[in-house]
Amino acid sequence: MSTSVHHAPSLSPAEPHILDNAAWAALTGPHAHLAERLGRAARYPTDVSPFTALEDPADPRAWDDLAALAGPGTVTPVTAVQTVPGGWEIEAGGEGVQMVDTALYAEPAPEAVRLGPADVPEILDLIALTQPGPFLPRTVELGTYLGIRHRARLIAMAGERLHPPGWTEISAVCTHPDHRGRGLATRLVRAVAAGIRERGDTPFLHAAANNTHAIRLYESIGFTLRRRTRFALVRTPGGQPDRQGRDETHGRGEQAAGQPEEKA
Repeated sequence: MSTSVHHAPSLSPAEPHILDNAAWAALTGPHAHLAERLGRAARYPTDVSPFTALEDPADPRAWDDLAALAGPGTVTPVTAVQTVPGGWEIEAGGEGVQMVDTALYAEPAPEAVRLGPADVPEILDLIALTQPGPFLPRTVELGTYLGIRHRARLIAMAGERLHPPGWTEISAVCTHPDHRGRGLATRLVRAVAAGIRERGDTPFLHAAANNTHAIRLYESIGFTLRRRTRFALVRTPGGQPDRQGRDETHGRGEQAAGQPEEKA
């Protein structure tokens, strides 16, 4: 099954774009209060998000800083990288697409409710069932998360993840299997986008390159492909990581690396 992916125009293709390294831009910008940073490397707290970032993936010093920040033998996902230096290993990788809002009709969803820390157990249950991507106990601190309930049960949600200056990523878009086909994901994406637009930011999102259903949906409501992306799960040099801990990290990282969103 083929998917028609329309490309967004580039105003200055020769210059790097802030979304080319969105995690670094977020961790050194609006999310700096959450960042754990060492020199040219940064990451979110491990109960907020699994993502780490490098100021310049081509700079060996940035990789040295990441190794010191993460610790020896640690498995962690990184973005915006194609290769790793000697001593590092790529455990897994995945291809994705990055899409930006070019014609989205954004509007509030009156039935949507704001989700917060008290809703986390229910959010994690829905995430485990639908597996849209990594979501951890403090991920709700990254931005606004909205949900729709049916008979008091959370059945659909969407929210904000990376926040580079001027941009906000829509993430964790998912619907309980018993309630799909009702347009709940679309209503929530429009509602989250409305809040993003209100503060002057532009919505963007990521999807797994093989998630043709989600890509077609996002295209149909006004998102356009900006670039193709690669997510890698890497292991830092040295050390003998605990096998059980490594396997647990690998499972979470595969969502981040091989499934970079979303089941709409």
